[in-house]
Amino acid sequence: MKDAVSIAENVLSGKVSAKEITQAALTRIVARNDELNCFTKIITETALQDAENIDREIIEGKNPGVLAGVSFAVKNLFDIAGLRTLAGAKINAENSPAIEDATAIRRLKKAGAVLVGALNMDEYAYGFVTENAHYGTTHNPHDLKRVAGGSSGGSAAAVAAGLVPFTLGSDTNGSIRVPAALCGVFGFKPTYGRLSRAGVKLFSSSLDHIGTFTNSVRDIATIFDVLQGEDEKDPICTKRPIIQCLPQLNNDISNLKIAIADDYFTQNAEIEALEAVQKVAEALNVSEYITIPEAKIARAAAFIITACEGANLHLDKLKNRPQDFDFATRDRFLAGALIPNNWYLQAQRFRRWYRNQVREVFQNVDIIIAPTTPITAPLIGQQTMILNGKEILVRPHLGLFTQPLSFIGLPVLSVPIKQENSLPLGVQLIAAPYNEALILQVAATLEKQDIISV
Repeated sequence: MKDAVSIAENVLSGKVSAKEITQAALTRIVARNDELNCFTKIITETALQDAENIDREIIEGKNPGVLAGVSFAVKNLFDIAGLRTLAGAKINAENSPAIEDATAIRRLKKAGAVLVGALNMDEYAYGFVTENAHYGTTHNPHDLKRVAGGSSGGSAAAVAAGLVPFTLGSDTNGSIRVPAALCGVFGFKPTYGRLSRAGVKLFSSSLDHIGTFTNSVRDIATIFDVLQGEDEKDPICTKRPIIQCLPQLNNDISNLKIAIADDYFTQNAEIEALEAVQKVAEALNVSEYITIPEAKIARAAAFIITACEGANLHLDKLKNRPQDFDFATRDRFLAGALIPNNWYLQAQRFRRWYRNQVREVFQNVDIIIAPTTPITAPLIGQQTMILNGKEILVRPHLGLFTQPLSFIGLPVLSVPIKQENSLPLGVQLIAAPYNEALILQVAATLEKQDIISV
């Protein structure tokens, strides 16, 4: 059973116990984590106790929730009560343990899910490869010589390897969608502010989202519905009414207007990435193209905002403990600290303009499709790649197609597409803010066709 909902159904019906499910997940993790390096912490005793409590509730005739007995894990920037929240950093290992779980974890536990561990990531979520200088590299389950992507690499790899059916990650510039695409799983980033970030170590406050990795669209909808809702601990968390996506999952999409992103999103990509988009377009009977204006500038502005906000957050440690950073992270933060204030202000001014332009685009279309990454997973340690005849750096350019979308907080799902004799690739389904249900309806339609690879 790869999907969370089926596991929960079997636990609730008594076909299998939550403790058996949890023990099986822990056994898989122990067996494969040495080669994959997904987990930075495995929570054995607490997980088994939580599973026993769920089994007891079921015996007593209670309903523990829609995720009863389902094992899950979280990127190690989510607070877990009793553990130090690393956020991929050596410095944070000296912090006091978290007092309580992050809001997202508490909501999942309330729905019956069982937390089994914390997952590897790029230091402070600043990267696209999860080659962590302190906690090691996470390996891609499809080819151990290749990266899993980042910064939520451990989260994607754990699902792709079948260690757990779902995980949580964070996405600032593509940190959910990039590893999801490279590892061949679903990676979902809802609208900015849709889900609570309380108890999550931030990287760039005006860009950070949390989201999920799964093997099925039904799981995405179920987990998203559990996680929704305002949270007084997170002032960014929206107060819009909760819109349950699961009941709408099989709605007819024939009246939706769907288009392919052209211009910027058809440039600088390997032919395989563009072919993956065409597979989705053909499956949806889509031939119309649409332009997202000034996406290249949006990506540049996203770089500026990310670097400035990240550097400001860690400025004291950069001054006093530069030697304790991953050198790649440190150098990017130091560069961000040197960016003039007027650049940051101009980037934010452009952001407002760009948001209005994209809003106009969505007056004429409901869903836009685009590549998630320009290439399949690069080799571990690979510094450069060739795109459009030019040699460019790997690390910053894996987010080539994701940054212009998270820049204005759009909801996006990376869908894993089958590649013949090749590594996985993903295609992004993009919608206007708060239209997560439309994205999941389109994804559910694709899932019924033979182009999804999980």
